[in-house]
Amino acid sequence: MSGVSTAAYLARRAAQKERVRILYRRALKDTLNWAVHRHLFYQDACDLREKFEANKHVEDLDTIDKMIAEGEATYNKWRHPDPYIVPWAPGGSKFTRNPVPPAGIDIVYDYGREDNN
Repeated sequence: MSGVSTAAYLARRAAQKERVRILYRRALKDTLNWAVHRHLFYQDACDLREKFEANKHVEDLDTIDKMIAEGEATYNKWRHPDPYIVPWAPGGSKFTRNPVPPAGIDIVYDYGREDNN
C-alpha cells in the first residue's frame, strides 16, 4: 500500500469506528426509554452489546459501511416515540419555568421598607 492509500484507509476506518460508537451509544440510551425497570434494561443492554460484538471481526470496509447503514436504519425504525427528557434540559417540563427577567426590569428586594419622603 502506498502512503496515500494507507492514510485514506486509516481515515475511513477511524470514521467508521466513530459512527459505530455513536450508533451504539444512541441505541444504548434509547434502550433506557423502552425498559421500565433497571433489571430489564441490563438484559437489553447485554443483548445489544452482543449484537455489536458479533460483527467485531469484520475487516472489509464496504461490508462495514453496509452494516452501519443497516444498523442506523434499524435504530431509526425502532426509536422510542416519546423519549425521556430530563425535566431541566431543553424540551423538559421544567426548562425555563423561571426565566431570567428581561433587561430593564429591576427587582426591588426591600419592598415595603422604602423611604416614603
